[in-house]
Amino acid sequence: MDPDDPADQKLTDAHPDTRSDDGASTEQTIGRHRVPEPPRRPLLSSTPVRVALAAGVTCCLSLVTVASSPGNDDTPRTLQPLAEAVADRATIADERASRSLDRDAAPARVLPSPTAKPTAAPTAARKAPKKPVKPLRPRPVAGLDQAQMDNAKIIVDVGLELKMPRRALVVALATAMQESNLYNLASDVLPESAGYPNQGSGSDHDSVGLFQQRPSSGWGTVAELMRPSYAARAFYTALNEIPGWQNMSVTAAAQSVQISAYPDAYAQHEPRATTVAAALTS
Repeated sequence: MDPDDPADQKLTDAHPDTRSDDGASTEQTIGRHRVPEPPRRPLLSSTPVRVALAAGVTCCLSLVTVASSPGNDDTPRTLQPLAEAVADRATIADERASRSLDRDAAPARVLPSPTAKPTAAPTAARKAPKKPVKPLRPRPVAGLDQAQMDNAKIIVDVGLELKMPRRALVVALATAMQESNLYNLASDVLPESAGYPNQGSGSDHDSVGLFQQRPSSGWGTVAELMRPSYAARAFYTALNEIPGWQNMSVTAAAQSVQISAYPDAYAQHEPRATTVAAALTS
């Protein structure tokens, strides 16, 4: 057929006999007049889709959990790899949780309440009471040595115990200074007296002790008179029996008790006796 034939050209343009299945041919047929494709939407852009997807994942995990549970032999073979993978992830999560719990299991520190009172220490832990401190020996005065001062203190302490006045203390001290020079003396006449604590000996008959009192005159036994405290008590008792001794001189009061062959000898010791009495009672 001649391509210049008008009838044949019209028939071909209006009703083409054959169509090509090739996409390129189709595009060539449509040309620039093809309709553009609508834009695709993201699958997870909407909330319903997310909910549906989450529900599907949950169902899948539930199915995998049931399938991987012990004793279930009916698990399809197609789900076994997925079940094993989920089980491995669960094991790792449990291990992490266990490590976390181990850290949290440390004991918490309990702080004491600010208003709580401190607990009293046990009785055994408390300090034992201190032992009473032994009083120091008196410091010697008036030219006395330590042994003389110790004996003078015994004489003063006994007088204070008997509630004797200060003048009685002076009389007793002056008498002991004259009789024994404030030493506790035994007697050469009484060998027994040497068996007791003493600070020397004398030879004036059977006189012993601080006040040279005689056992033969009824003052007491040798053992008693060799104790300074007993000898002082015996002297104060005898002095207290003399009427008006408080108004007598030191020499007269001492002589009234001792009945000495030298009645005026006691007066010379009055100043020292006064100083010692003051030192031991202040």
